[in-house]
Order: sequence, then C-alpha cells, then structure tokens
Amino acid sequence: MRRARRTLAATVTLAVASTTLTGCFEEPSPHDAVRDFLVGWQTEDYELAAGRTDGDPAKVRKALADTKLELDAASFRFKITSLGVEGEESKANFHAEVDLGENNPLWEYDGVLPLHLVDGMWRVRWSPSVLHPQLKEGQRFAVDTEPNARMPVVDRANDPLQSDTILYVAGVYPAKLGDRAEEVVARLSEVTGYAQDRLLSRVRSSPPEKFVQLVTFGRSRYQSMRAKLDAIAGIVVQPQDQPVNPDPPRQIVGSVSALTPETEQKLGGPQRAGDSVGKSGLQQAYQNYLTGSTETKVITLDLKTGKEVAQLKEWPGRQNVSVKTTIDRAAQQAAEQAVADTETSALVAVQRTTGEILAVGTKGLHQERDALAGKFPAGTAFSIVAADALLKAGVSPKQRLACPQERTVGGAKFVHVGQNTGVTTSATFQEHFAKGCVTALASLARRVTAGDLDRSAQDFGIGQPWRLPLKSFSGARPALSSDADKAKAIAGQNVQVSPLSMALVAATVASGTWRPPVLVTEPKTADPAADPVPATQPAPIPMDPKIRATLTTMMRAGAVGTPAQAGKGKVYGVTAYAGDQQTWFVGWQGDVAIAVLAKNYNAGAVAGSFFAGLGSSS
Repeated sequence: MRRARRTLAATVTLAVASTTLTGCFEEPSPHDAVRDFLVGWQTEDYELAAGRTDGDPAKVRKALADTKLELDAASFRFKITSLGVEGEESKANFHAEVDLGENNPLWEYDGVLPLHLVDGMWRVRWSPSVLHPQLKEGQRFAVDTEPNARMPVVDRANDPLQSDTILYVAGVYPAKLGDRAEEVVARLSEVTGYAQDRLLSRVRSSPPEKFVQLVTFGRSRYQSMRAKLDAIAGIVVQPQDQPVNPDPPRQIVGSVSALTPETEQKLGGPQRAGDSVGKSGLQQAYQNYLTGSTETKVITLDLKTGKEVAQLKEWPGRQNVSVKTTIDRAAQQAAEQAVADTETSALVAVQRTTGEILAVGTKGLHQERDALAGKFPAGTAFSIVAADALLKAGVSPKQRLACPQERTVGGAKFVHVGQNTGVTTSATFQEHFAKGCVTALASLARRVTAGDLDRSAQDFGIGQPWRLPLKSFSGARPALSSDADKAKAIAGQNVQVSPLSMALVAATVASGTWRPPVLVTEPKTADPAADPVPATQPAPIPMDPKIRATLTTMMRAGAVGTPAQAGKGKVYGVTAYAGDQQTWFVGWQGDVAIAVLAKNYNAGAVAGSFFAGLGSSS
C-alpha cells in the first residue's frame, strides 16, 4: 500500500508582510537564515538547512534526517508566523504541519527558531528544541501505534456470529535488532512480498522496546512459510485470536483473511499489519466499522532507557464497532436443518411484523447471490399477488373454474404439469389457488387489468427499490400489454423474484402490511465516512383489511393437508410449481414468514421441517 501523500508546496509561506521585513531589519536580515533553514528541512536539503545553524553541520544533518525517519513522515510544511529582532538576537515563530502518512491526520504544532549573529551572519541557535519545543538532548521522536482488535458481527441477541480463529503476526522488537534492522526487513520483504521501505519505516519510527507488527498470516499461509520465517533471526511470530470464523449463515456473515500486500495496497485507509480483512458478506461490507482504525501517538523517548518522556500528540482513531444483525440463532438452526436433506434449495425467513431477516439457509445455492439476490421464475407462487388484484376486481373465492390439463389464453398456451391438482375439473377459485392449478388461474386474465396487476405487485414489494448492505433482488415485473401477458403474470411465468422478495410477500399477508427487509440494525450505514442518515427505504404499504382476511383464508386452505403443516401451530401458505423441477412454498406460521425454493424436492416439506424445528427450539 502506498501511503497517502499530500502534494505540498516546496516553499515556506511567510505570514509576515514584506513591508515589515524590509522596514525593520538592518542588514544582514535574519529572514534569509529562517527561510533557508525551513526550506532545507522541508525539501530534505539538509546541507542547506545545517549551513544556516551554529551547530556541527554533520550532527544537524543527521538530526533532521532522523526526525523524518523517527516520525515516518511523508512530508513537512512550515509557515512563519512572526519574526522579531532585538540587537544581535532574533526569534522566529513558525507553524509546522507534518504528514505522518498511513492516512493519519496531520500533526500540527508551533515551534520557535532562536537566532543570533555569528561573524556578521544570522544563524539558528541549534538545539533539539529547534525541531520541537519539548524535544531535549538525549531524546528522539517516535510514533506509537495500537491497532484495534476486530469486532464481531452479532445476531439479534448480541451474540457473535463467528468464533475465534488464530492469526499469526510476524514482527520485531527494534531494540533487539541493533544495526541489523535493514537486513532483517529486507529478508522479510523478500519472503512476504511487502514493500521493504514501508516495513523499515515502521520499525524505525516505533518505540524500540515495543513489538512492531509487520505481517499477518492465516493458518495455512503461516504453516507454508514458517520455516522461512524461523530462518530470519530477529523475527518474532505472535499468535492472535480474532473473531473471523463465521457461524451460520456463513455466506451472509462473510469470510475474513489476514492482510496481504495486495489487499493492503487495494484497501488503503487504516489497515496495516495485525489487521484482518473482510473478503465477503457483512465482513466485507462493514470492513471499516469492524476493523476501525489505528490509535496513534507522537511521543519523545529517552535514548538511553527507551522509555517514553512526553506525549506530543494523540489520535484515538475511529472507534470500531460490532455489526448487529437481525439473525435469530434458533431460526437459523431450524433453516439449516430444514434444507439439509435437499440437493438444491434456499429458505429465507423474516419476521412478519418488521421485515427483519431471521434466517437464510441454503443447500447447493449461495446465501447472498441466490437466496437474497437470485432471479427465479415466480411460478404460481405469484398467484398470491395476483389474487390480491383479482379479489379487488370482484372475483369471488367461491367462483367455480375448470382446471383442464391445457388452456390457451390470448394465444399463450398453459399446461398444468409437475403436480396433481387434487381437485375435479370444476372447483372454486380458492381450491385452484390452494392447489396451484395454472390453467384455472390463467383463465382469469380477462377479469383484471394490467394496471390492477401492476399495482398489486408494487404493493407487495415486487420491483420496489429497497436496499440491503448485501446484494439483493426485489423482483422484476414486465409491462403487460395483452391478455396473454396478464395470464403469464398470474401464472408467474414472466415475473422474476428472489426467495427474499417472496418471503416478504408472505409477511405482507401475514401482517397486513408490506415492509422492506432489514438485515442490519447497527450501524446505520455500511461506510463510516458516509452520511449518517441512511438511504430512505420505501414506506410500508398496508393491505385492504377485507382482501387480507379473504387471502388469509385462501392461504390456510393452501397449507392444510400438505407437508408444510408438519408442526403443531397453524401454517398458512401455498406450494407452487415454477418449472425446471422447481417448487416454491410461500407462507407463514405465527410471527415467522418464509419462502422456500427447492429443486427436485417438495418445498412444502422443507417448510414443514423448518416450522417443526422452530417449534422444538422455542
């Protein structure tokens, strides 16, 4: 990682007006000596700076060069604030800005340059206090850093959703290296790929008695490099416990790795040796919250003892915090068990009254890319949304409809395959809804307008612009320009949804109000540098109470006598076919609404297993 460098002017700014300089001073003026010293220091022309002091040039040059190394400074900038003369004595006050690099703030302080005439020339009266008023003989600068330990991602009960894993941090004690610092760092750079100059500057700027963290390794990488590290005399490896091993839902929580040269350069910011880096999921999305930033202090040290003498400046760094999710451990365990016997499935559970995501379980699918952000055909599960429009249009749940094996609507052909309807060719709308007869449902296309279907889809959140900190998909509904388009929409053949968006559909009927999903409750934004006011989510949308009551009855009929009704409490929902051997279950029990998508497996059976498991754990 290249340190952030501020582009600085190569000249010293004089705050004193030129009329004051020319009107008050007799020749020779101290102005030139002040200018040459500060410009030389700022531009690393230490020969120029030393030549305008009364000190030993070699010692002054070394002191200025050491100051840059001891502070690991990217640059210096100076501004003269006043300049006065009393006989053969003069004093210049200046303001210093020191860029400590590593994206630390500027260190600003005020200093004083005492001057006097020596053989007719103005010279800076040399002492360490010229560099800083509190620096004395026998002392040096140092930068003391303290990285914050990574904070955990937690569930709704504030329990960590990951366990500790050992990371290995290689570093040095500068005092024990003596004059071997460059050699040790060069060998470590060769082995690890980290930039040698950055490693060396960290060593030289740190307190000599303190362990300086240089490189972090995960277990496997450390084992592969252990022999090479052991061969470098002076390198010390310290194991550190960090909360990085994710618990379920693992792909939502995300993985973490040790900092590498590549990730250090890519991330920039406060990351440095000893840190871990989120690679996926919430660990990646909230990286800067979880790892925080390094606490930094500029101090002076006694050269003989190595002990701290004075603290010149402190930056506490940005405080790192836990990320609090809405995940419920009992619901997550039930979801994991429910999908275990399938080959390909996804289950998303939400709290019906809040939209908070309680669990995400998958088998053969990805929890983020598929369960939250997957784009799947809705199939007849979309009949829940279509029923809202049809009931509002006056279609009675008692209306009798035929359920032929095939039907054509507006030129579009519908074939009922994949499951037995379990009803006669003539049954009620409610019965065909409960059993998912696609040909019967498609026949109602002329009873509803395209606008009616579009409004109901919007009211159930399909295509709404809600956002999560992870990838997600709210659904996509097409423009409906014909009876064929409407029939396909009712059958869910031209509508795409995710398991998450369908769990929210179930929650809408269960609670009477559609609400956007919630996964993280604290912090409010994924980027600590962003506006603290979170992005506005779509407002909740209430259902018509009468329509909700009717649809609730219809969904109860859809669950009775199915594998979904495996537990003791009443289950509401529908099992639907979505083509390509995929089935949906969309429904709820109690305060938990779910959507299950399964391939070559009955989604209703997965739902029943989940509800039974949830009941046994409560």
